[in-house]
Amino acid sequence: MFRPSKIRRSLAFLSFLFPGVASTDVYKYVDSAGHVFYTDNPRHSGYQRIIKTPAAFLFYSPSKKWPSGSGFSEKNRRQFASLIDAAASKYSLDPALLHAVIRAESSYNPEAVSNKGAVGLMQLMPETAARYGVRDRYDPGENIEGGAKYLSELIGMFQSDVRLAVAAYNAGENNVIKYGNKVPPFQETQQYVARVLNYYNRFN
Repeated sequence: MFRPSKIRRSLAFLSFLFPGVASTDVYKYVDSAGHVFYTDNPRHSGYQRIIKTPAAFLFYSPSKKWPSGSGFSEKNRRQFASLIDAAASKYSLDPALLHAVIRAESSYNPEAVSNKGAVGLMQLMPETAARYGVRDRYDPGENIEGGAKYLSELIGMFQSDVRLAVAAYNAGENNVIKYGNKVPPFQETQQYVARVLNYYNRFN
């Protein structure tokens, strides 16, 4: 028979191994014969909540991010504002632009993971992280630092054309160059550029 103490130890171990999991409640019910039942979905009022436990992994993709346009996103925006401002100053970026890219990329979720393997606030791919010396893509400071440096280089490469720099951040600089220094004709990139510029205008 499982005991609450054993469950708690098991769950604590899982939480340590997988810190990015969602939480739910666990309920206990003892019937008239003394049988003990545990569930996260109680079906009658006889169940009593005993613990909170990790229930399911949350993997993030561009279509599944922390809620945008809500207090939750705004809370995280404020939380990382000092890091964003510092990186913007270091790499001569408009802080509003860096905020706009982060909002579009991850909605300020430092644990965001896309289905292509991009990670963190600025959604860095492994090769981009390596290129800019980012060792831990989940670390907000390192992630913002690497993404800001990359964005700054793109702005320089495209002669301060923010629209092209943002397009290159999404599709890669080679694709922007390939299409004659224009936003590539990819629906995802065109929508991304429009979204970032919209946020940029709002943050300014």
